[in-house]
Amino acid sequence: MTSNELNPEELKAQGLQRAASAANESELKALEREYLGKGGVIQGLLSAIPTLEPSERGAAGKQANMLKGALSVAFEARSAELALEAVEGERLATGFDATMPAPGVERGSLHPITQVTRELEDLFHSMGYTILDGPEVETDHNNFEALNIPADHPARDSQDTFYCNKEGSLVLRTHTSPVQVRAMKHLKPPFRAVAPGKVFRQESTDASHEHTFHQMEGLVVGKDISVGHLIGAMKTLLAGIFGKEIEVRLRPGYFPFVEPGFELDARCPFCTEGCSVCKRTTWIELLPCGLVHPSVLRAGGIDPEEWSGFAFGLGLSRLVMLRFGIDDVRHLLSGDLRFLEQF
Repeated sequence: MTSNELNPEELKAQGLQRAASAANESELKALEREYLGKGGVIQGLLSAIPTLEPSERGAAGKQANMLKGALSVAFEARSAELALEAVEGERLATGFDATMPAPGVERGSLHPITQVTRELEDLFHSMGYTILDGPEVETDHNNFEALNIPADHPARDSQDTFYCNKEGSLVLRTHTSPVQVRAMKHLKPPFRAVAPGKVFRQESTDASHEHTFHQMEGLVVGKDISVGHLIGAMKTLLAGIFGKEIEVRLRPGYFPFVEPGFELDARCPFCTEGCSVCKRTTWIELLPCGLVHPSVLRAGGIDPEEWSGFAFGLGLSRLVMLRFGIDDVRHLLSGDLRFLEQF
């Protein structure tokens, strides 16, 4: 008996059986064309409807459409089964065993700069400081002008700046000090704040110089701020970093945004008679600092007659190298997992 001689129910049973027994995708596609394609079984049933009595046409059309729907679902289901069987076959051929436990997830670790930054943020937060952030692409005004570094100032020559546009109005920040300016414009004094972040300079790279490195800027604004407040804050900072009280000293230093300006040195925490870290001097040059210049306070919208403050710039990259005994700053941003896995 041919397909044309079977009624819709018999055609459905036959089609479902043949779909279920299709051995591969090509055989299934051939069945799909036989039943659902142009000139196929379903098309034959629909073409025969006009030859039926008017009273029979509605039921015949309904049966043909129901048959088409049932076979379409059956073909799709068998296609999914064949695809799954193919995947399972490939897995078995490669020795894959789905019942075996998955390999353990390798644990990562925080970058050493991130570790030290978070420690410092916790320390300063305990001292009442706010943690701030600022854009790495800065305006020339915030990076230079507002920090008492005008266009003709000789300090500009030492910055080796990356300019982001032809006009020179946008730069990759050369220090985290622009966050000082933003802080003074948005925070009402008195306040204390630190701003860790990435900075950029056109350096010739070597073991101690890199074009991209990290700093942490600190700023305190209040009434009658003195150098004594600065020294006290720095000694608290160093005690938190090295776990013991560290002797410090101030040397005169010039920085346009502070007056007076200092270089703060710390007694080497690793030796008593000199070592490679302190270059045999027993002192480590740690950070520039000073009392905020009145012009910088004015640029930030703060009256220097009423308020004063101190600022400092901590070299995070240098501090990380001291903490972990790293001898080449280029390792920090190399992305070398052999280096990073040590932390």
